[in-house]
Amino acid sequence: MSAGEVTVIIVNWQALQTLPRCLDCLGAQTLQPATILLVDNSDSGECASLSGRLPNLRIISTRRNLGFAAANNLALAETKTDWVALLNPDAFPEPEWLEHLLQAAHRHPECASFGSIQLIDADDRLLDGAGDQYHFSGLMRRAAHLKPRDRFSPRQDKKIFSPCAAAALYRTASLQAVGGFDEDFFCYGEDVDLGFRLRLAGHDSLLVHDAIVRHVGSASTGDKRSAFASYHGHRNMVWVFVKNMPGILFWLCLPVHILANVLLIFVLALRGQGPVALRAKRDALLGLPRAWAKRSRIQSRRKASVFQIWRGLEKRWWCKGDCFQT
Repeated sequence: MSAGEVTVIIVNWQALQTLPRCLDCLGAQTLQPATILLVDNSDSGECASLSGRLPNLRIISTRRNLGFAAANNLALAETKTDWVALLNPDAFPEPEWLEHLLQAAHRHPECASFGSIQLIDADDRLLDGAGDQYHFSGLMRRAAHLKPRDRFSPRQDKKIFSPCAAAALYRTASLQAVGGFDEDFFCYGEDVDLGFRLRLAGHDSLLVHDAIVRHVGSASTGDKRSAFASYHGHRNMVWVFVKNMPGILFWLCLPVHILANVLLIFVLALRGQGPVALRAKRDALLGLPRAWAKRSRIQSRRKASVFQIWRGLEKRWWCKGDCFQT
């Protein structure tokens, strides 16, 4: 392995309170990336003060909030390395994080994406997540969220549905081949959508058990139950399903998907977010023509069999060690 193999992309939006620590953690990596591309989505150019903090740091200023998906695509278009690592500005990797990810990538050429073990920064006895799971109903969840690290952290690498993009490594060519992130998503669920498309293209995903980061979570966008997070998460949930669920699975799972959406409207209403839920589902339905057009392109290029996709989906509603992210 060499330092020239990987580019790290960080997307900043209102995260200046955690970003310096994130950069310092990258500066302490045992294997240094060729380049760190920091996409500053703020309208104030707040990241300019960090210029020169690391010798391999380059700042791309957008002067407006493009969203997580579009900002990553902007940096991805300038990536020349074989591998690209995504890191949230509120994620703090341990010194061997990048080296462990690249070692796993070389051991597993069948995989195009690699996830990290994420710990709660305020209490590293708890897991923030151990890879993302996709339920056949269309629900997305982070495995082992808020579960004790000593009981639920895997002891070896394991195949997962997709990595959480807060701290993940991707094969650049594979990422570009499937079109990168879907910019219509703006944020939330876009990493699961990307992971689903990579699986449809015939690639596996691996959770690397010794690639560890500490994660604050929602440092920029607020609590996961904020109106902003609820709207985007519940709108994008529909688009992930419509675009990616292949063949007969789409029609078999569609009634369950519709039921799940209806039930989630009631869940959000009980939280006082009924109007947010209705707006999210309304906009999801209005976006169905675009999602269906994307589906046609995605499914026409599918290499994985329906059985392979079904095998990778989560079937259990209640899983020991797992927590639905609603």
